[in-house]
Amino acid sequence: MRQLVHWSILVPDLARIDHLALTVTDLAVSLAFYEDVLGLRPDATLDDGPFVRRLLPIPGGMHLGLTQHERGSGQSFDPTTPGLDHLAFACRSREELLSWAEHLDALAVEHGGVQDAAYGSALSFTDPDGNALELFVPADS
Repeated sequence: MRQLVHWSILVPDLARIDHLALTVTDLAVSLAFYEDVLGLRPDATLDDGPFVRRLLPIPGGMHLGLTQHERGSGQSFDPTTPGLDHLAFACRSREELLSWAEHLDALAVEHGGVQDAAYGSALSFTDPDGNALELFVPADS
């Protein structure tokens, strides 16, 4: 269903987010991290540009793309500059979030511990390139 925006503009519907692509420095290192830490396994490779991207399916129908460009900027991720702030993965309960914290500890992945707020609980950590990741459960779960 199209929706009216402003006073005369009809905007087509969006079905869902299909994928999110992160630029990484070393595709092999990042693939190992996302496989070992989050259990995500690639199901496709795109190499039709000046890059190689591996697609990792995420429950719910979305894909995470890990992209290594032929030529990178050499700068690391900074969530305080314009662009991506963080990528959050949903959890079903706070207990599940605590299990994730134990899993990260077992793999020696640094994290900020489970942080509780009025809107939910989050567990934050970063990937090898410093991309900010979060495991999140809403307060009403």
